[in-house]
Amino acid sequence: MTAPPPPASLAPRPAEALLWTDPQRAEVFRGWLSGIAVAQHLLPDTVRLASADASFRRYLRVDTRIPGTPTRIVMDAPPDKENSDPFVQVAGLMAEAGVTAPQVLEWDRLNGFMLLDDLGRQTMLDVIDPAQPDASRPLYDQAIDALIRWQLASKPGVLPPYDRALLERELALFPEWYIGRHRGVAIDGKLKERLERSFKLIVQSNLASPSVYVHRDFMPRNLMMSVAPTLGTGVSSLPPEGALAALGRPGDGSGTTLGVLDFQDAVYGPITYDIASLMRDAFLSWDEEFVLDVTVRYWQAARKAGLPVDEDFGAFYRAVEWMGLQRHLKVAGIFARLTLRDGKPRYLADTPRFIAYIRATASRYMELTPLVRVIDEVEGTSALTGFAYGRV
Repeated sequence: MTAPPPPASLAPRPAEALLWTDPQRAEVFRGWLSGIAVAQHLLPDTVRLASADASFRRYLRVDTRIPGTPTRIVMDAPPDKENSDPFVQVAGLMAEAGVTAPQVLEWDRLNGFMLLDDLGRQTMLDVIDPAQPDASRPLYDQAIDALIRWQLASKPGVLPPYDRALLERELALFPEWYIGRHRGVAIDGKLKERLERSFKLIVQSNLASPSVYVHRDFMPRNLMMSVAPTLGTGVSSLPPEGALAALGRPGDGSGTTLGVLDFQDAVYGPITYDIASLMRDAFLSWDEEFVLDVTVRYWQAARKAGLPVDEDFGAFYRAVEWMGLQRHLKVAGIFARLTLRDGKPRYLADTPRFIAYIRATASRYMELTPLVRVIDEVEGTSALTGFAYGRV
């Protein structure tokens, strides 16, 4: 008797041709995928590119025979260029914290291939309308919930420390790659002295913040509109029930929840970092009123949950702004490096947003006047007449 054909939703989809720079790696991949196909109910002939990021990793999508679970994700991370151990570690920590994140289903550590569950194709950034902040508020509430769950699970000694050495290495990317190599401005004389003075103050401010788990790229582009949450099985490791009760909003009533991606660079450091990332985004800008509103919402929820945020919101917001400066300086340097070293020029298109963030924030604090002067010299700008969060 001939078996009936699978439903259309489960039928194999034509695979796009995958490009491999290393034919031997391509052969190893095909062997690995075929080897796990039966146990994981995969259809190897349907594998195709899902996405790539700023690193050497890329993500593939493959269909399955599992009803209700049509696809899986494969991470292709060459081990000579990418260490996947942190991804696996942090995925486990996310699950224990009750945060929706990809589960690691299979891992070929030697060759750098990993099978993950698929959180969907739509990011929070995809559904946000920058012209409608009120409509976006429920999504930011969900992001705050996920962030607080993650921070409540924090323990020292588990993740690498976000210490002075790392902060200084990150800041050094800005003068080396953005000012020196991208803008072609020499790092010497007064410019060098002003940068060093400003960087010292920024590092001191950031080191003064209490430490928690830090995602390090917590922004709408890395938050998925997942319809099948993967909250993990580590119930005994979840934050206390009373603390979670303070979060209040597990979803928006639509059956979706925000899943978290791109967490492999997580560290243990300033509690201000991830909320700064969320509201001072690499690819999206909001007016100051909305930024303040969401930051207040996070601060209030964090206090109720017992997280170590400053009792004075003004002091907390200042610390968030100074942490944001650290991030913007770092990212401007990274985006220049991606263009000049790695041949990925599309990232530099967003650097005006970062320069606007840097200049606007530094202009609010007299101590950072030297940094404003550096930006003016490098960018050929003059004194601000208004303030916005990068809406340029």
